[in-house]
Amino acid sequence: MQQLYLEKRNKENPQEFLYEDEWVKADVIRETIHVKDSESVELEVLETVHGPIISEFANETDADPSTAFSVDWTALEPTTELSAILRINRASNWEEFEKGLEYFHAPAQNFVFASKDGTIAYKANGKIPKYKNSEDALLPLPGWDSSNNLTENIPYDKLPTLINPEKGFIATANNKVITDEYPYHISHVWAQPYRYTRIHEVLDQKNSLTIEDMKELQMDQKNLRAEWLVPIMVGVLENQDLTEGEMAALNLLKEWNYFDKAESPEPLIFHEFASQIEKQLFSEEIPDDIYSMFKGRGQTLDFLISSAYDGESPIWFDKNGGINKVFKDAFHQTVANLKESYGSDLNAWAWGDEHQVYFAHPLSSISILDKFFNSVEPEPVGGSGVTVMAASYDEDGIVDHGASWRFVIDLENLKKSYHIVGPGQAGHYRSEWYGDQIMDWVNGDYHLTKINDYKGEELILRAEYIQALG
Repeated sequence: MQQLYLEKRNKENPQEFLYEDEWVKADVIRETIHVKDSESVELEVLETVHGPIISEFANETDADPSTAFSVDWTALEPTTELSAILRINRASNWEEFEKGLEYFHAPAQNFVFASKDGTIAYKANGKIPKYKNSEDALLPLPGWDSSNNLTENIPYDKLPTLINPEKGFIATANNKVITDEYPYHISHVWAQPYRYTRIHEVLDQKNSLTIEDMKELQMDQKNLRAEWLVPIMVGVLENQDLTEGEMAALNLLKEWNYFDKAESPEPLIFHEFASQIEKQLFSEEIPDDIYSMFKGRGQTLDFLISSAYDGESPIWFDKNGGINKVFKDAFHQTVANLKESYGSDLNAWAWGDEHQVYFAHPLSSISILDKFFNSVEPEPVGGSGVTVMAASYDEDGIVDHGASWRFVIDLENLKKSYHIVGPGQAGHYRSEWYGDQIMDWVNGDYHLTKINDYKGEELILRAEYIQALG
């Protein structure tokens, strides 16, 4: 958990900051960054009572020198995650597992548990500070007032926990895990609910699930955001003055089954439309450098659309002419952009033309090394940031977030399990296992791993690579 503090700097001594009506000298930590074939860079880090000053590294040439930002971060304190991992690896039941989690402080994590005796459990774990007022977490706190110090954490036994729920399963996808009645503040920003809702929807359909069912669920590309938003789009746009091409695009969406398939044109239209609405509402009011840090855009947009469609008057829509104008302008720009990029034949458009995965090695930023470290070009892939098969992407369409490891196991048979490790298990580009799972990641082809023998302390693992349906 991180919290920014606004600090008042002493103009006479820039290493001192106001705290309880006194100037308190910060700890000075000098760091030397050695640079190959160049001179070393000397950095001076000032650490206040709350934590290090970070604003001096933001290139704010016109910033007020009498103020600064410091950050209080749980991970800057000594923590005991290694002890936690050792304890949970030795746990034989939920009680021992949960006791081990008490030593896992940072970063805060969603932990799920299952055992052969049928116990399933969940805990939102970590050192999370107690706020007097949850609104305090939205903005930097005045650092000169000690009453703003975060000195207590949410009690461990009060962290969100779920054990053997009546519904018989536990689903988690970075969604909101607390009710409005929960007495403590955890976060103002949660993932949109669509991935969690889809997981819940699929698991709730059957009383028993197979290995194949769970593989399919991990690769599920149903877009529940589109299932909610497209009918609103149609209701707003179908009676407006649309061009022939725009009406054809709208008709495609009306017949869509809401799966973000790489070969389909509909997800390309839908995601571009959502992006254009964001630009219509926010781009002129929020500077580019701040806009890129606006991590809750999707949640905010959904709330504003819902409010505007229900007849309310959110100022972001009103100042742009209302929901009818915003949708029409955004849809016009959507179709125009896609025609320019992919031609006038809408049926030839494909989500995978824009939405592609590329496992770029850090060293590939050196141009001469690119062909060695990235032998596979960007590959079209389905899914999106709101599907169970998580595949969020940046502005150029390249997927930059998703499951690095997919794993399915039947607890009644612990001797075999199914995995995908993208892009492969080896880090050396000359290894045959360096990028051999890229297409498996794209297509959902799992590898079977067998534990063929177990004798006391000796565990013999044999991995056999097979196709998921082989």
